[in-house]
Amino acid sequence: MTLKELQAQLLSLSPSEKAEAIQILTRSLNKNRRGITKTLGVMGGDACIAGTRIPVWLLVSYRDQGVNDASLLDAYPDLTAADLVNVWAYAEAYFEEIEAAIRSQDEADELLGEIN
Repeated sequence: MTLKELQAQLLSLSPSEKAEAIQILTRSLNKNRRGITKTLGVMGGDACIAGTRIPVWLLVSYRDQGVNDASLLDAYPDLTAADLVNVWAYAEAYFEEIEAAIRSQDEADELLGEIN
């Protein structure tokens, strides 16, 4: 089944069936969710997907550049859709922290560009 076919089927559901479908999807996304952690000495203490060295700001930066979730999952095969849901929720809740981390990285990249 294609995503377009699934979309058509989901839109044809009754409100109670849609609510049940959302509950099913939410349960499946929450299963094996790793969470977001900050560990001193790991990626400068920035928020990362637990058990990885993948910072939230990096994925948000990619998304801001137009990279979609499917491409991120292809690029990072150890990540799951649930990990991305967690990342986007964290980024929304801590918007200023993530934006500051992106700015800091951009500044570091500029300095490196000047040196090279």
